[in-house]
Amino acid sequence: MREQNILTINSGSSSLKFGLYERRRDDECPRFDSEVDIPAGEEAAAMARATEQIAARSQVPPIAIGHRVVHGGPKLTEHQRITPQVLDELRASTHFAPLHIPAAIALIELAGRAYPEVPQFACFDTAFHRTMPESASRFALPHGLYDEGVKRYGFHGISYESIVHQLGDRIPPRCVIAHLGSGASVCAVKDGQSIDTTMGLTPTGGIPMATRVGDLDPGVLLYLMRTKNMHADAIEQMVNHESGLKGICHKSDMREIERAADAGDAQARLAVEIFCMRIRKTIGAYAALMGGLDLLVFAGGIGEHSERVRSKVDQGLEFMGDFRTEVIASQEDIQIARHVRAMLASDDKSDARREST
Repeated sequence: MREQNILTINSGSSSLKFGLYERRRDDECPRFDSEVDIPAGEEAAAMARATEQIAARSQVPPIAIGHRVVHGGPKLTEHQRITPQVLDELRASTHFAPLHIPAAIALIELAGRAYPEVPQFACFDTAFHRTMPESASRFALPHGLYDEGVKRYGFHGISYESIVHQLGDRIPPRCVIAHLGSGASVCAVKDGQSIDTTMGLTPTGGIPMATRVGDLDPGVLLYLMRTKNMHADAIEQMVNHESGLKGICHKSDMREIERAADAGDAQARLAVEIFCMRIRKTIGAYAALMGGLDLLVFAGGIGEHSERVRSKVDQGLEFMGDFRTEVIASQEDIQIARHVRAMLASDDKSDARREST
């Protein structure tokens, strides 16, 4: 039987994860996965290295390719097959995520050239949050901006989907998931659906992150423009790459920050305290939104591996009563493969129906 592999492509800010997945025991299982560095503008070299590694492990091309796309703008909010029209809409939405969408488009085009006969699918990080009510997604800005797509989209959706999938029937009515890594966000999940999340129009908002500022009084940006003569590009550089934990203590890796805190670095201790306090405040707010909390899930590199962060986040939440805490590893690439195989099967059924009529 011909191999039925799904190729997943998951690009981050500095790396490209990719893998081949096959269907086994009613779920997707990795045949192979790897990661290569992907400096800005070097997508072609990273993709070339990826295809070389894939060819060394499989003699036949994948049956489909699934891409993690961070932001699809206001019109692309559901996982779907990539068509020329979808690519055009992505290009038109670049201003919503100028750090992410151009790289995603480049990788889609490169994969199309490497595997010209293979269908490609986009899995959007924003898709999980399309269930948020308008009261959560809307900013208190003039109505016209909302109509233009200026609203809270939310991100890390594929990670959240994978955790909901892993919980299965065990997921309780009121759940908060904290995806804590270099990029970090928190999501309120009620009855298995997102009803609020911390990231907003872009992945810069929400809780402080490794180098991203998180939520910020807009007056600060006006101050920087008026007194420091900073333009949009300089502000974008600051809030995305020079702020967050790095802005507080000159370090962005939580492991390094914890070691520095243990050695007596006051700024490192402050960075940990601010990070954990903002997460704890958000969990309390989401518990109030849902009328209580049944389950708190920690995911992401920091959430999975930092007992100190988990403990400091938990401190002070006792007033909410009994709830259980779990650590669950995110499975973004497996979740992409699940979606792609399901969409491919749906397309095949649609084609069969058309041929029979």
